[in-house]
Amino acid sequence: MSSDSVSTYGSDLDATLDDGSSLTLEQRAALDTVDKAKGTPDVEQPWAALGMKADEYARVREILGRRPTGSELAMYSVMWSEHCSYKSSKVHLRQFGEKTTDEMREHLLVGIGENAGVVDIGQGWAVTFKIESHNHPSYVEPYQGAATGVGGIVRDIISMGARPVAIMDPLRFGALDHPDTLRVLPGIVAGVGGYGNCLGLPNIGGEVVFDPCYQGNPLVNALCVGTMKHEDIHLANASGTGNLVILFGARTGGDGIGGASILASETFTASTDGKAPAKRPAVQVGDPFAEKVLIECCLELFQAGVVNGIQDLGAAGLSCAFSELASNGDGGMLVHLDRAPLRDSTLAPEEILMSESQERMMAVVRPEDLPGFIAITSKWDVEATVMGEVTDTGQLIVLWHGETVIDVPPRTVAHDGPVYNRPMARPAALDKKQADTPDRLPRPSTDDELAALLLRMTGSPNLSSRAWVTDQYDRYVQGNTTLAMPDDAGVIRVDEESGLGVAIATDCNARFAALDPYTGAQLALAESYRNVGVAGGKPLAVTDCLNFGSPEDPAVMWQFAEAVRGLADGCQTLGIPVTGGNVSLYNQTGDTPIHPTPVVGVLGVMQDVSRRTPSGWRTAGAQLFLLGTTRDEFGGSEWAWFEHGHLGGLPPAVDLEAERSLAELLVAAGLDGQLLAAHDLSDGGLATALVESCLRYGVGASVSLTAVCDRDQVDAFTMLYSESTARVLVAVNSESMQAFTQACAQRQVPVIALGSSGGDTLTVSDRFSLPIEDLRAVHTATLPAVLNL
Repeated sequence: MSSDSVSTYGSDLDATLDDGSSLTLEQRAALDTVDKAKGTPDVEQPWAALGMKADEYARVREILGRRPTGSELAMYSVMWSEHCSYKSSKVHLRQFGEKTTDEMREHLLVGIGENAGVVDIGQGWAVTFKIESHNHPSYVEPYQGAATGVGGIVRDIISMGARPVAIMDPLRFGALDHPDTLRVLPGIVAGVGGYGNCLGLPNIGGEVVFDPCYQGNPLVNALCVGTMKHEDIHLANASGTGNLVILFGARTGGDGIGGASILASETFTASTDGKAPAKRPAVQVGDPFAEKVLIECCLELFQAGVVNGIQDLGAAGLSCAFSELASNGDGGMLVHLDRAPLRDSTLAPEEILMSESQERMMAVVRPEDLPGFIAITSKWDVEATVMGEVTDTGQLIVLWHGETVIDVPPRTVAHDGPVYNRPMARPAALDKKQADTPDRLPRPSTDDELAALLLRMTGSPNLSSRAWVTDQYDRYVQGNTTLAMPDDAGVIRVDEESGLGVAIATDCNARFAALDPYTGAQLALAESYRNVGVAGGKPLAVTDCLNFGSPEDPAVMWQFAEAVRGLADGCQTLGIPVTGGNVSLYNQTGDTPIHPTPVVGVLGVMQDVSRRTPSGWRTAGAQLFLLGTTRDEFGGSEWAWFEHGHLGGLPPAVDLEAERSLAELLVAAGLDGQLLAAHDLSDGGLATALVESCLRYGVGASVSLTAVCDRDQVDAFTMLYSESTARVLVAVNSESMQAFTQACAQRQVPVIALGSSGGDTLTVSDRFSLPIEDLRAVHTATLPAVLNL
């Protein structure tokens, strides 16, 4: 559509109203209008096929005082879906707000409830970040499901007025050698990399985890970070009677009709042959080049001051944008749905409302700003259409060729949907699982057995190199990445002049959460918090992606409630707020749910990214220290799972005060230039941290376990493979040793010398020595071998 025709809509809306004459008599007779709905109360409607429950449909009729039209039913069904309404999780998510103190809000500029949270990082700069899921679409169509997951989270960041600067992607798959993993993994990785690379956004971190519990339910979580000045923050709402509502970006098509909103709101049910899910609504199709143009266009629109706010179109498409904008604003909106530019002219109103076609945005613009708005969209060759205007009626009214097909109170669609306090029950088998401790499992005792175990663990699916994945991502585009995979956290420079930047990490060990969801969620928080501190960042805020099975299962609902409670309590203890995130339920096939997987992202501020701390040492002669205390803790550990297929006992104890002291120490030591390297101890314990630190830059190490084993009263195996928390391996330059150990004492962080860096082997004195190249060969072989590359 040309800018002239768009300007006509803006300058004389009344002249463009359609009286319905463009519809044939047959089309008009078939159209389900509000007037028709009032006169035909007994018409059967496909509410169940759209995912609604009988009581929900009855509630819609009660709200409207009549049956809904087909368009209204489509809108309510997608907006009241689990994915969009959070109807099963709202009662628990309230804890994030209730447990946020004034002190925790010190750096919080925008919190939960907006497109993304925003935090103040100083010097007039703000950062917005959020993580979301695109799990079910990525199983149905791996490439497009993952690609559009990236596109969707990027648009959330744009809508806040920020420039996207980096993405991250925590991924989880079934067993590495399972045929379906081989089906979905290459496509998902290609989708994440392809979309992000085309946008020119560095992918700086994430996880790749393999576990049979994700068979048929891979998790594709995507995080985006954006930067802006404080004065550039924008919120989306339709305020100001007479202001225009403009749809701009890509045209609406049939792709994604009933996509994420419906797919993510019901479990997959296997088909009769067991080979594929029976439920396969359309998955969105992404165009990263169109999104790149949209990014630049939106930023210029904000800069020019010609928009009141911008809303992205993600799950539920126009249904979401219309209802949320109206609900968040003055409450009234008149929309001409037939003006929507289409890729498929045969789409019915219901389909247009439910379509989740990508690369679309909606803006609220003052009439006097329309020429400036159109000038900018035309400059970027972005199609823009005035769909309607803000009114004072308090109703969302949608017309189709002059006929009213929707007349609803917008808040009932967007915010006042059903809220369930679903039944919860502690899983009956959990006591037995916790009682089945890993203490009975055979452990290596000889030096040769320890060395052989180290090689096996180094090449295990969850500890081996992720280079096959991360090499498909551009980690350094834009030139502001100062740390990225395989380091513990990603670090991005925000201000080139001062060196101000942010560190971000995402983590979760779902086995811990399966054994104790309360503690498991806190352990995920603790690991991300620790990794940000390891890199040199002061943790400021949290975003989360809560991936669980069906909320209709009381055991799953109990897991969810416990995880939320644990995360809310943990954030309160650490003094950092949850700024937003995502809940992904129904991640199960049939009666088999995934492990509870509360992925936690932590963002921290760095005053000078040139002082960031990498995860490995570059030179010989660095003095190596272990921070923290080691205990015999193997419940849910990588050793117990990989070596014995065992999941039982209790996860490691969490000590958030110790995590806070540890992070404060690491940030201060990094700023003082004392640290040459730091690596957190998590999956695989000290053994894995030593291997990864040596392999990072190809420099070996010689360590002794005697002193630390004596201090912590554990044997060599436990010291090497325990996954006790609040522990970090650090490399310190010789001149800083005394100052560093004194700082540890002042903060009451346990510290003990391990040895030094250097050579071409990893030597655990008096026990074994392994060449770095042998470790590298084992470490890098696993994924390429299985994926036949």
